[in-house]
Amino acid sequence: MSQEQNFAGNNKHKLTVKQLAFCAMSIALGTVLSYVKIFHFPWGGSITLLSMLVITLPGYFYGVRVGLITGLAHGALQLLIDPYIVFPLQVIVDYFLAFGALGLSGLFANAKNGLVKGYIVGILGRYVFAVISGWIFFGEYAWDGWAALPYSLVYNGIYIFAEGIVTVIIIMLPPVKGAIDRIKKMA
Repeated sequence: MSQEQNFAGNNKHKLTVKQLAFCAMSIALGTVLSYVKIFHFPWGGSITLLSMLVITLPGYFYGVRVGLITGLAHGALQLLIDPYIVFPLQVIVDYFLAFGALGLSGLFANAKNGLVKGYIVGILGRYVFAVISGWIFFGEYAWDGWAALPYSLVYNGIYIFAEGIVTVIIIMLPPVKGAIDRIKKMA
């Protein structure tokens, strides 16, 4: 089977073996990096070592469809490995929608500075779902004098945007940008 042939036949909407391998590696590496916590917050959320970047890469390499699939798969794996469940709908928001949103990085797969733009959009998507979850399901943990929504906006913003800022700085470094561009050409 050539690299151009698809995993499940010749339908152009199916993933190739190469795409599946890259996505699987991204999910595996993203999962490992999610446990390299620079800072862990007491009621959930962590600043990790670039774990969100790794999950946004398949979207940047292959487009939004593959990015969303990869994000959803990563969310499912996070749910299996380290679940925190308070309500069934919370599981959907926290694991599938929030991590799936990282796949929005694929919206900028072919744009100039597409990785930075896509990464920012992906983490903004994750932030939106984390805020919704915090507001609806975890508002009881709001700091004294804080309403649930402002608390969720700030709490989730701290860890998501802290990691996001560090990651954007790192991916803008010429050696890192060059390495990711070379990987994209191989992908």
